[in-house]
Amino acid sequence: MAHPLKHAQSSAKKFGGQAEDYLAIHKWFDESKAFFADFRHRALRHHSEGIFLSERIFGVTITNSEGNQVPVRYIGEQHVKEDLGRIRRPRIGCHKSSRNAGCTASV
Repeated sequence: MAHPLKHAQSSAKKFGGQAEDYLAIHKWFDESKAFFADFRHRALRHHSEGIFLSERIFGVTITNSEGNQVPVRYIGEQHVKEDLGRIRRPRIGCHKSSRNAGCTASV
């Protein structure tokens, strides 16, 4: 998916409520597009630690417009799975260099 609104619409379909209920969370996951306007932005938040960080920022649950509590972690997992097909773990300290040529970021 290319835009946070599309993710939010998908969340509304899956969890109920309106797309606006979920938009802030999906915008947060994709904020890094301001620095990397391609797939590389996903390396910053599209992994298991990013999902848990979103829970610390937005709270354990949100209450959608239907009055239902939805776990933020589920919304984050949905976002990452829609973009990457699965949830990956972050690879800290992994970069291309002459010393570490075989290590590439898991994006």
